Amino acid sequence: MAKDYYQTLGVSRDVDQAALKKAYRKLAQTYHPDRNPGDKKAEDRFKEITEAYAVLSDKEKRQQYDRFGESGFHQRYSQEDIFRNADLGDLFGNLGAGGEDLFSQLFGGGRQRGRGQRQPVKGQDFSMEISIPLRLAVEGGERHVEYRNEGQIEQIKVRIPTGIEEGAKLRVSGKGGPAPAGGRNGDLFLQIRIETDAVFKREENNLLVEILLPYSQLCLGTSAEIPTLQGDKRIKVPAGVQPGAKIRLRGFGVPASAGRPAGDLYAIINVEVPTQLDDRQRELLQELAKANL
Repeated sequence: MAKDYYQTLGVSRDVDQAALKKAYRKLAQTYHPDRNPGDKKAEDRFKEITEAYAVLSDKEKRQQYDRFGESGFHQRYSQEDIFRNADLGDLFGNLGAGGEDLFSQLFGGGRQRGRGQRQPVKGQDFSMEISIPLRLAVEGGERHVEYRNEGQIEQIKVRIPTGIEEGAKLRVSGKGGPAPAGGRNGDLFLQIRIETDAVFKREENNLLVEILLPYSQLCLGTSAEIPTLQGDKRIKVPAGVQPGAKIRLRGFGVPASAGRPAGDLYAIINVEVPTQLDDRQRELLQELAKANL
């Protein structure tokens, strides 16, 4: 299937529903199987545009597609999920098979396989929460997950996509409950919880890290090493910087993924106040106090 649903339908990413419907109707009339009997290329094209419209015409699915991109979206939605509640019956005009029959013929997604023959029932879906470190959520990778299925403990390896966010759901196909009468197994849905990190804080696609510096260095300016995902990096701290100021490192935040650019890293500058002073330090601070510093 197509990699970019907007491109498939020939529309911009800010297309409204009326223009989206018009674009799909025009393409559907061109590639509809009843107008192209025996043409496999036309049938494949019709499948692509129908899948694209089923996603983009649904507000929630479109938001998920825009947020996570093609790869991330298909980890969350199966083919069955994509066409669930899709209403295409009024779009085909007089072109023969309507939405329900067409789904059954082309996608296997109708309610019945044939006259009087019910489609096998899918197994039960399971859901559970998993906690992952912030760095794994940001950079992506793999995680082993244990869950209980039919009284047995199963362990699976799950791919965590780069930049996954708190509360996102991952779908692991076929790892739910078994299906009766020859249907396919249910799916396992994993809701992501991200653990607090000792160094980084995340805000959307950006990372924040706090840097504590002595008051004198904030006044005079200095350089400082800050942690990044790629290792420590030295930055210049200008003279007179105020506590709470942010120094931006472009591209050092959440890595680029699913068509999104890399985020940035912000070093938040704060003053380090000593809890103990030796005699010399106390003397110097008293001099500064006399000078209103």
